[in-house]
Amino acid sequence: MVTKTLQSSIVKKFIPPRSANSRKGENGTVLVVGGSYIYHGAPILSSLASLRAGTDLVYTSVPKINTQSTRAISPDLIVIPLVDQKLTRGAVRKLLGVIPKNLDSATIGMGLAIADKTALKILIQSLLEMDVRLSLDASALLSDILPQLKNKNVVVTPHSGEFKRLFGEIPPEKQKPRISVVEKFAKKNGITILLKGPFDIVSDGKTTYVNPKKIPAMTVGGTGDVLSGLVAGILAKNRNTLEAAAAASFVNGLAGKLVQKKLGLHMTSMDLIDVIPQVMKQFDKIK
Repeated sequence: MVTKTLQSSIVKKFIPPRSANSRKGENGTVLVVGGSYIYHGAPILSSLASLRAGTDLVYTSVPKINTQSTRAISPDLIVIPLVDQKLTRGAVRKLLGVIPKNLDSATIGMGLAIADKTALKILIQSLLEMDVRLSLDASALLSDILPQLKNKNVVVTPHSGEFKRLFGEIPPEKQKPRISVVEKFAKKNGITILLKGPFDIVSDGKTTYVNPKKIPAMTVGGTGDVLSGLVAGILAKNRNTLEAAAAASFVNGLAGKLVQKKLGLHMTSMDLIDVIPQVMKQFDKIK
């Protein structure tokens, strides 16, 4: 196994250049599926983060009850209502009938209420068959879906508790054994794992990147949702799941450092989104 510490010089290689003559849609089209009666903000944070990562178009699918409030947050979001309050088979089938056929990536699970595990499986399978790169988080991290993901272009972004639910093992606190556990399950399941924590670990079972953040202000709710949006946004342009996840981790952490320096331990996730352009700007390349 190859293990490297993330730094700007590495991440710069993971952010593709943009054509000076590019048109709308050529720099990424992303689908975000999340939200519930209580957790209305999670998919909004992911969607805005994806846009700030440089994505051209973001389609945000939330339960019908959240549609109006989601649209009110930003005119930049293209909101698609889920017909049910939770993810059901009927809601998934209707969603699949209206989403664009040229999606590059999707992130699923932030604040999402799931009524039927089969509905989640149908959504994941359908998107994979469309060659959509996936980033899965929060409610979507169920062990039942692992067989579907094997050797597919998928990133999972658990914290320690979600890692236990997904893989059945609590990751150790110390760095070296923690890395070994992530590498083991990434290799076994043929996926890219981004384990969140004081130091993020990103691995596909062959190569591992460590991002030593140590940013206590980032314990505030929603920072993981921002990360999911960054993964999907970068994945829409760089279809290598390991590179996209590593870049997203680095950008998210660097944004957190900037906000903590300015606001101390008093940030919100919207503060994080506001500084993403400042971080991403150092990686901008036009060809």
